[in-house]
Amino acid sequence: AGNTVEEYCRMAEKLGSNVDAIELNISCPNVKEGGVAFGTKCDSVYNITKNVKQVCKVPLIVKLSPNVTDIVEIAIAAEKAGADCISLINTLLGMAIDINTRKPILANVVGGLSGPAVKPVALRMVYQVAKAVNIPIIGMGGISSWQDAIEFILAGADAIAIGTFNFIDPYGPINILEGIQKYMEKNKYQIMLDFKGKINI
Repeated sequence: AGNTVEEYCRMAEKLGSNVDAIELNISCPNVKEGGVAFGTKCDSVYNITKNVKQVCKVPLIVKLSPNVTDIVEIAIAAEKAGADCISLINTLLGMAIDINTRKPILANVVGGLSGPAVKPVALRMVYQVAKAVNIPIIGMGGISSWQDAIEFILAGADAIAIGTFNFIDPYGPINILEGIQKYMEKNKYQIMLDFKGKINI
């Protein structure tokens, strides 16, 4: 994450090939464009992805913000700029107010909402993006059970990531993995590709 394209590029250069991949969090505000998040405009997404890709020595994953009008055009911009993979979604913007002080609870007024509440939005966006791009997709957002994980794969995700649920249940990812394995055995699937994107509509 960074506040300018140059900051992102410097970080990618410093990491070099010392990591397996770099995930580009483009939900940060672009200080050179009045604080508008990089991930909310196609041209900004294309520009930052292209610039970082030129100095990146490992696969580049671009993490998409859900706080946009059309997630598909954002994903396509990242793919055209050279992204090797897309991960989605980042947090939704949320807010909370203390009714006694009448002040926002968060110091920044608004903040990222994650956890089970965002899953339907994340699932819909993964489904839409999977139909539009040809690069791998890492689906995330509210996954808290193996059934949730299966839904994301059926929607078109090549892999899934778990964030908030780790704080609720540190053993959650292990249970989710075991649940996926049992589901595959029950349905005689050899690999996840056997049911990836196989939603019946």
